Amino acid sequence: MKTCIDLAIGRRGLLLGGLALGLAPQVALAQSEGLTLAFVPQEDPQKLLDDIKGITDWLSAELGMPVRGFVTSDHAAAVEALRNGDADISFLGALPYVLANEYAGAVAILQEVYFGKPSYTSRIFVRRDSGITTLDQLRGKKIAFADPISESGYFYPLDLFAEAGLIKRGGDPGTFFDRVIFAGGYQQSIQALANGLVDAAGSSQYADLLLTPAQQVEVTWIAESRPIPSHSVIARPDLDPALQAAFVTAMMRLNEPELRPLLRYVYNPDGYVPADLASYEEVRQMARAWGLLQ
Repeated sequence: MKTCIDLAIGRRGLLLGGLALGLAPQVALAQSEGLTLAFVPQEDPQKLLDDIKGITDWLSAELGMPVRGFVTSDHAAAVEALRNGDADISFLGALPYVLANEYAGAVAILQEVYFGKPSYTSRIFVRRDSGITTLDQLRGKKIAFADPISESGYFYPLDLFAEAGLIKRGGDPGTFFDRVIFAGGYQQSIQALANGLVDAAGSSQYADLLLTPAQQVEVTWIAESRPIPSHSVIARPDLDPALQAAFVTAMMRLNEPELRPLLRYVYNPDGYVPADLASYEEVRQMARAWGLLQ
């Protein structure tokens, strides 16, 4: 039975193999050259490009230096951009951060806040008219996930099936599903479900908010993960400490009432708090359970 899991394993192997070599990162950008930010495609690419311009224009003025941004192909590419010096700062989920920390020495500096918490969950979504109400009913069905190294868009929702005894933790999901698809982001995975291309989607608890109002009423969720550390802002390890501190100060200013509208340009959190490094330990254990870390 052919699934997309082989592609995921191959991409994961390339990522981990390259990072594990411990190659020295490229020479750090001089402070005068400004900052380069990497963004992952969690939502509509054109909207993200417009958002990047909005936040980099503001940061350039706030920091008094050029700030550039670009969209990576996926989480793995964002991690690699930090490792090789193509990016100074990246906006990533907890699992990509753990991998970037383990293999590239990247440091979490901020965490997003949603509804007063620096955490969120993952859910298994289905169409309301599907008649599917339990995880075991998805045997032999098609499921869409966001990205093969996403915590809420892959490993945490996938682990719900392991907790239910339906698949082996660390094993091949293709033994349970007919097909596993990596759609490329939260919006893409939930859209695949709304469009009837798959029977289920494993994604962030907020993924359905990326649908149109008419589509939102057509989907529901049947299982929810335990809390996950919210998405992080991470820096390459050799970023100039003064530049990093100035960036953190600028981003924390987005919590101020008059600047909060700018949060829509950085995936629309409610705000930021300093990163709690201890909160990532369970994610690190999850990565080990699924073979991403030794």
